[in-house]
Amino acid sequence: MATSAPRRSAEQSRAAVLAAAVPEFAVGGLAGTSTESIARRAGISQPYLFRLFATKKDLFLASTARVFGLIAAAFEQAAEGKTGQEALDAMSWAYHDQFLNDRMLLMHQLQAYSNCDDLDVQRVTREGFGRLWELVERLSGATTEQTQSFFAMGMLLNVAAAMNLGNYDVAWAAECLSPQQLPD
Repeated sequence: MATSAPRRSAEQSRAAVLAAAVPEFAVGGLAGTSTESIARRAGISQPYLFRLFATKKDLFLASTARVFGLIAAAFEQAAEGKTGQEALDAMSWAYHDQFLNDRMLLMHQLQAYSNCDDLDVQRVTREGFGRLWELVERLSGATTEQTQSFFAMGMLLNVAAAMNLGNYDVAWAAECLSPQQLPD
């Protein structure tokens, strides 16, 4: 007698779809990703996916918000009990360890930025980035200039990681990733 998997609640299915959507959107972006592949990865039917998220864009927006939320949670955990440069360094290392080394989270984030010609994507991406900016300022007490430097370095490392510069043996790539560029 075959046993079936226990039924998931709508909330559990929604979480599974969001988890499945991140790597799919990371590779294909909003336009190039199939909801069928997301549903298959989540272990649900495509019609059920559309009961959870009305449109593919709604799912992209929710998964983008999820990625920014994961970054915020990592920053909060890393900076706990720290202030100033110590908090900035802890958040930098947390981002480096958790997001630059997880290609799917990194690439989904870059897909969000590159899809900002869509006003809804732009809104969600701006909101997510803005929350991160305010969080970094609040957790660290950083000045505007320090916060600008923190995010500028983060974006440099995002692009370097996307291009896999760590495995590219040329002088300019090594300069991008020199120890001075990494958090203390």
